[in-house]
Amino acid sequence: MTTDSVGGVWQYALTLARGHARAGVETVLAVLGPPPDDAQLAAAEAIPGVVVCGHEGRLEWMDQPWRDVDRAGAWLAELARRCEVELVHLNGYSYATAQFEVPVLVVAHSCLASWWRAVKGEQAPARYDDYRARVQAGIAAADWLVAPTQAMLNAVREHYGLLGQVEVIRNGIDARAIGAVKAASITSLPRKVPAILSAGRLFDEAKNVAALARISSRIEWPIKVAGALPDSGGGTGLDSGLHGLLPLGRLPPRAMAAQYASASIYASPALYEPFGLSVLEAAQAGCALVLGDIPSLRELWDEAAVFVNPRDDEALRTALTRLIDDPTERAALATRARQKAKRYPARAMIEGYLDLYRRLHTASRAGAAGGGGRALRCVS
Repeated sequence: MTTDSVGGVWQYALTLARGHARAGVETVLAVLGPPPDDAQLAAAEAIPGVVVCGHEGRLEWMDQPWRDVDRAGAWLAELARRCEVELVHLNGYSYATAQFEVPVLVVAHSCLASWWRAVKGEQAPARYDDYRARVQAGIAAADWLVAPTQAMLNAVREHYGLLGQVEVIRNGIDARAIGAVKAASITSLPRKVPAILSAGRLFDEAKNVAALARISSRIEWPIKVAGALPDSGGGTGLDSGLHGLLPLGRLPPRAMAAQYASASIYASPALYEPFGLSVLEAAQAGCALVLGDIPSLRELWDEAAVFVNPRDDEALRTALTRLIDDPTERAALATRARQKAKRYPARAMIEGYLDLYRRLHTASRAGAAGGGGRALRCVS
């Protein structure tokens, strides 16, 4: 299973690997791009049956990545042969064109083309034509395509067409496994404090954290933001459109869980969010949710959040102010979010993937027995 160390796919991959271990499945975790830090590496290596391997280089969504991507694909194919794996789970597209000898599953966590359309309001420019072609080729080469929401699957269809077998498997989290604050210590914290929290890669325009900054002076409560700050050259990132916010930086899981536990409102006025693990974590922790009104978040949190047009600052300010001023509504909304979060446990995600793995493996063995080699090859 591939992953990278810079985004939410890392947490997703470790959650799956833990589920694999409980099911008696061994995982070769192939880390592409920047190497994991010491804490990330220790967390991965603590999972029974996990072997961590790394290959540095540019990832497919970065500028001029294709030489590195091709090298990574060849490395992955050789790694799969050397480790005698029975299935390849790719959390990226382009690598699927490598010469794998076993079934290949590709997961569409996001894509640059759909990001550009949602954030910029237009088709990605011609300089990304190679990216589009590589992603389409990867999808065509895979035996199965999975997305975490129907909205993301629809986006893949819109930008690349759909080739072959597809499935939606919702992401899920296990709060105990990601370092959530223990119940005993939660009781020693303020149950909820007058604060608004947001989290994610703050340098990503899709998170739309700048909208929170623009209204912060007109919001009674402090707005905390957790995550990697934009590189402003000055070290704080606060001259990059985040004035008025309280930056927490990138927090380890236990500290992040404490922030979720204490915040009263979680705000994510996202322009683009194929799933949103941070929203799920906030809902599990009993935060009232104020979210961008986009298809994926509607799909997951309808009737359990306040939705606002992410490009309407006044609508965002009004929604936050109403919840600040109405503790009864805020508590009711938090309860609905917490109940909705129960629909997305790690267990369901793990069982969904294990079932798909079994189907792919069974079909592959049947194809081999019939002389057909790999089964379930995608066709147009």
